Amino acid sequence: MPDRPAIDPQPFVAERPAPRQTHQQTVRDYFDRVAPELDAWSDRNRYYYRDLERLHQFIVPAGSRVLEIGCGTGDLLAAVSPSVGIGIDSSAPVAAIARRKYPQFQVYVCEAERLAPSLLVADSGRPLAFDYILLSGVLGHLSDIQAVLNNLQAFCDRRTRLVLCFHNYLWEPVLRLGERLGQRRPQPPQNWLSMADVKNLLGISGYIPVKQGRRLLLPKPVPLVSGWLNRFVSQLPGLNHLCLTNYIVARPERFIPLAKAREAMNCSIVVPARNEAGNIAEAIARIPKLGRRTEIIFVEGHSRDGTWAEIQRQVQSYSGSCDLKAFQQTGTGKADAVRLGFEQATGDILTILDADLTVPPEALSRFFEAIATGRGEFLNGARLVYPCSARAMPWSNAAANKLFAMLFSYLLGQPLKDTLCGTKVLWREDYEAIAANRNYFGQFDPFGDFDLLFGATKLNLHVVEIPTRYQPRTYGSSNIAHVREGLILLRMCLHASRKIKFF
Repeated sequence: MPDRPAIDPQPFVAERPAPRQTHQQTVRDYFDRVAPELDAWSDRNRYYYRDLERLHQFIVPAGSRVLEIGCGTGDLLAAVSPSVGIGIDSSAPVAAIARRKYPQFQVYVCEAERLAPSLLVADSGRPLAFDYILLSGVLGHLSDIQAVLNNLQAFCDRRTRLVLCFHNYLWEPVLRLGERLGQRRPQPPQNWLSMADVKNLLGISGYIPVKQGRRLLLPKPVPLVSGWLNRFVSQLPGLNHLCLTNYIVARPERFIPLAKAREAMNCSIVVPARNEAGNIAEAIARIPKLGRRTEIIFVEGHSRDGTWAEIQRQVQSYSGSCDLKAFQQTGTGKADAVRLGFEQATGDILTILDADLTVPPEALSRFFEAIATGRGEFLNGARLVYPCSARAMPWSNAAANKLFAMLFSYLLGQPLKDTLCGTKVLWREDYEAIAANRNYFGQFDPFGDFDLLFGATKLNLHVVEIPTRYQPRTYGSSNIAHVREGLILLRMCLHASRKIKFF
């Protein structure tokens, strides 16, 4: 992807004034009036606002380019530590406070419904793009949410993420009571939206939700109760629907015609191989050509059956249309092999294919088509959709796979059918971002699959599963040690609990 242009210091310009709707005028007048009190109310409800900041700090990596709609006095924008921070607010007094508090940010007075996309360009003339666009607590005040979401498309590229936070409508009577009791700042007339309402608005405005969640059962600090209740109990199924804060992370739709994608994209296929000598020639023969150029990278790991010699023989005698490369890992394990392969890869799209060929190599064309055309950003193979023989996957293995799929679906907040399939596909630039963020999780995964899956979840990538038929081996035997690796998977569940679910 090309580098993003530098931001014009005065990019946000409102269109010619038009007659204001009653709701817009009411909201603006309200915030003009209460501007001097906003920080005092925030301090009074610091526990709630601190939780919002923690949520956004988890979602938004520090150093991102961030645009906030309805930025208020700038506290949330400052909390995510952006490299470039721009705020929009409809109230001039509120924007003035934000500028005084955070002079490092650009804060503009403009109603979100009336941003002029045609004027939001950089010096190069290309549209501006941000890593993250925040709409926290602002959906309830907008007069036309769909118009705002449509306008924000001008600020998006493929990697942009919208983060929308809004109150659970079930809390409306409680919050109204809090206003009457003086525990919450009185509000102007508001929109009360369900999760389904917001997802529908995103869909008709050209966005795809990639993550959603709920948090905060008790928005006031109660010693020995609030922390435990909000971190753990709030994430239990059923009770989770009673939380105060709803949030959705979405990406813009960016679909590309398949013919154009094939002409533009190069693909690298990494094949970790240990004791797979009998599968090497067949893998080369069956892997389809993907995109403009396809390279197949074998990474051999301490085999005892002549796998390395067979790989070398095949590479030397190969005369097909793909580029073949071969490496030997000095470390151990599939994770080490995958990382070596990805380091040596030159393609725009990175793919993992296990050398046992239990996932048919021909299926890779479906993975390539889905990611290259924009249908997903991180593609995971799913072997449990179609039936397979007991020889390919014994019933005990299938049961364990289904159990871990349910556990990881809950912990990652992603509906996953099969977390243990070795076939995974992602963009090179997204892998580089996962690798750069690897310190968050640490060196925890000997398989490599969960390092990628957890990283993709943390970076809010659009995870999509591609169903594939699972075939029995025709050569060799499985390298899996079921009991030992089952214990490793349980440890990974605990890791996901700490790092992703109960943060």
